[in-house]
Amino acid sequence: MKRQIVVASNNAHKLREMSEIFTEYEVLSQKQAGFCEDVEETGTTFAENALIKARAVCTALGRITLADDSGLCVDALDGKPGVYSARYAGEHGNDKENRALLLKNMQGVTDRGAHFTCALALVTPDGQEIVVEGKTFGTILHEEQGTGGFGYDPLFFSEDLQTSFALATPQEKNAVSHRFRALQALREKCKALLD
Repeated sequence: MKRQIVVASNNAHKLREMSEIFTEYEVLSQKQAGFCEDVEETGTTFAENALIKARAVCTALGRITLADDSGLCVDALDGKPGVYSARYAGEHGNDKENRALLLKNMQGVTDRGAHFTCALALVTPDGQEIVVEGKTFGTILHEEQGTGGFGYDPLFFSEDLQTSFALATPQEKNAVSHRFRALQALREKCKALLD
C-alpha cells in the first residue's frame, strides 16, 4: 500500500498534476483527509503562503502535508500578478477574467517575458519543514492559444516546449512545469525524511 501525503488544496487540476508527478505516494486532498476549512493566504511571497497552508493542515490533521503556492510573474508588470494570480481580476479562481485582465494590461507592451513560480512546503507532524521553489520561463502571447491546462496556460508560451501550455499535452507540460521542478527539488531534499 502506498504511503499517503495530504495536499493542502482541493484544486482538482493541482491534485491531478501532483498525483502524476508524485506517483509513489497516494495523494489526498485536504477535504479527503478531513480538513474542510479555508486557510487565509496572508503571505507576501509564494513560500510564505505555502508554509501557512501546510502548517495549518498538518497541525489540524497530524499528518505529513504538502502545500504549494504558485502563480505567474510578468516582467513588464513588476512581477504581477504574482501571489495574486488566482484573484488577479478580483474573484478567486475566475481564470477567464484573470486572462482578460492580463491581456488588457499587456496591450502595447513589447517585453513579454514571464515565468511561473511554484513554492512547495512540506511539513511533518514532528515539526520538520522543507520549502523549495521551481520556475519555468516563457512569454505572454497576444491572444489565447489552446484549450488545455488551466489558469494562464492559454497565454503562456513555454520556452522549453515552444508552444503554449494549453496546446501541450499534460505529460509535456508536467515535464517542464514549475510544479514539476519544485517537486523534483523537494524529492531530493526529503528522500531521507519520507523514507
